[in-house]
Amino acid sequence: MAFFCYFCRMSTFLFNSIIFGPLWSRRLGESLGVNLLPLNRKTCNFSCIYCECGLTPALKSKPDFPPRQLVLEQLRNKLSRMKEESRYLNSITFAGNGEPTLHPEFPEIVDSSISLRDEFFPESKVAVLSNATMIGNDRIFNALLKADVSIMKLDSANEDTLRKINCPRGSFNLSRIIDRLCEFNGKVTIQTLFFRGIYRNSAVDNTTRREVEDWLKAIRKIRPENVMIYSIARDTAVPGLEKADPEKLYAIARKVEKLGIQTQVNP
Repeated sequence: MAFFCYFCRMSTFLFNSIIFGPLWSRRLGESLGVNLLPLNRKTCNFSCIYCECGLTPALKSKPDFPPRQLVLEQLRNKLSRMKEESRYLNSITFAGNGEPTLHPEFPEIVDSSISLRDEFFPESKVAVLSNATMIGNDRIFNALLKADVSIMKLDSANEDTLRKINCPRGSFNLSRIIDRLCEFNGKVTIQTLFFRGIYRNSAVDNTTRREVEDWLKAIRKIRPENVMIYSIARDTAVPGLEKADPEKLYAIARKVEKLGIQTQVNP
């Protein structure tokens, strides 16, 4: 998928179910995954070169999104069973085979999922992992505001670098996305993967001094509640990419913390 997958275990991994887990996440604890994307293909408007689920295939037909009622029925059944078994749950997390906000009924599903959370596990959180490309849509933006944790990807504050890393499909304007991220008024988490490598005979490196300085300017402007910093952990869609040195990740984190923003590092 186009954003870091908490649950992937191998390259070109695809989820074959709508509800998966719960699985342990260092960021979200015991997390029950909700996949709103087709089960037979990755569906995303990014094609990140580091994605553990492979590059995004060309869209040849309208995606077969799972129906809203089916998603909610399966979620209710899973939460009910977990409750009966006295299981523990930290979060219900929208992730899966691509960008969850692409589902045409994403806002309605979020609303109903919050209701189900309140019914079965009121102390847990509803979280969304997103590449932030759809936040210009007011319906999507307002749905993300309702989530307890909205984790938005920002791998670079320079559009040329971001295009090399994330390979966005269709219309894309980084400055507009950053401006919209500011409108969360702090109720957002920014997630960034730092790495370097070669792609199509061109160097890709978002760990350089200039890249980090520009990224910090964007973080200072957005003022997120939290920043998640990490690097490559498993196989990538494009071979030959190198993970960032842990010392560099912690150095970047210290600069974020000087801005008064809580930071998590997963080297």
